[in-house]
Amino acid sequence: MTLIIDTRIEPERALAAACDTLGQGLPVAIPTETVYGLAADATNPDAISRIYEMKGRPRFNPLICHVADFDMAMRYVEFDPISQQLARAFWPGPLTLILPMKPDSGVHPLASAGLDTLGIRMPEGFSRSVIKRFGKPLAAPSANTSGKISPTSAEHVAADLGGKLALILDAGPAEIGLESTIIKVEGDEIRLLRPGGLDVADIERLTGKTVLRPETAGAAIEAPGMLASHYAPGAAVRLNATDVKPGEALIRFGGAALAGEEKAALVLDLSLSASLREAAANLFAYMKKADASGASTIAFGPIPNEGLGEAIIDRIERAAAPRG
Repeated sequence: MTLIIDTRIEPERALAAACDTLGQGLPVAIPTETVYGLAADATNPDAISRIYEMKGRPRFNPLICHVADFDMAMRYVEFDPISQQLARAFWPGPLTLILPMKPDSGVHPLASAGLDTLGIRMPEGFSRSVIKRFGKPLAAPSANTSGKISPTSAEHVAADLGGKLALILDAGPAEIGLESTIIKVEGDEIRLLRPGGLDVADIERLTGKTVLRPETAGAAIEAPGMLASHYAPGAAVRLNATDVKPGEALIRFGGAALAGEEKAALVLDLSLSASLREAAANLFAYMKKADASGASTIAFGPIPNEGLGEAIIDRIERAAAPRG
C-alpha cells in the first residue's frame, strides 16, 4: 500500500520516510515547483532501473539529476562560464543545464542513458530539503507513466503510479506546472533543448545572447522531453481550434469563446485573465480533466507563442503528435 505524507503538516516525518525509502533503492514521488518527480538515488543502478521500469520509459531517454546546492552540482559536472552564470542566476528554479560529467562522478550511466553529459538542476521547495538530507543527487523524471500527462499534484501521482510506489510526498499543487527549461551551452552558443518553466527571454536578457531554438526533426535525444510524442492524454488532441465539434472537450485561453463550444463535453479556460503563468500552472491538470470527461478529442484554442506560451505550445504539440 502506498504511503502518502503531507509535507506541510509532517515535514520531519516526510523527510525521514523519504530518506529511508531512497536508501533502500526505491523510488519516491517528490513535489517540485515544476511537476511531481519520481526520484531515486542517481548513484544506484538498481534504483535507477526501477524508475525506468515503473514508468515504462525507454532507456535511451536520459534523466535529470537534482541537487541540493551548487557545491553538490560541482562534484558531478563541469561548468563553463555561461552555464555557471545561468545557474547562479536561476537556481533554485526551473532550469536544467546539460553539462559534461566529471570522470568517476559516481552518477550511474543509466541516469544519463550512457551519454557523457548530464542534465542537472536545483529544484525549489521541499524536494531540495530531501536531497540535502539524503546527501546524494536524485534522478527524477516526472512521476507518471512514460509519455502520459505529467502530474502536478500528489493525487495525479497516486491515480497513475500509486500501486507501484511505496511513498508519495504531498506538498499541494505544483506552483509552475510545467517541466524545467533545458539549456545546453556549446562554446559561445546557447541552445534550447526544451522550453519550460523559465522564460527563454530571461536567459537572453541575462547573457545578452540569442538562445538558439531546437531543430526537432530527427534530432538526437540529448535531454528529457525531446521525444516527438509526449505528455499525451488518451483522447486525440487538436491544436489552434477556431471552433468546437459536438462532444469535444475544449481547453481555451484568455476567455476567448469559440464557435460551437455550447455543444462541447467540457469547457475549461487555462486563464480567464490571459496570464501565461496561470495557464502553465493549469495545463496538465486541465488536460487530465478533459481526458476524464470521456471526450474522444480535446480541442485547444489559440495560445500566444511568447514567454511561457512557447513551453505550453510545445507540450500541446507533443501531446498531439502521432503515437507509436
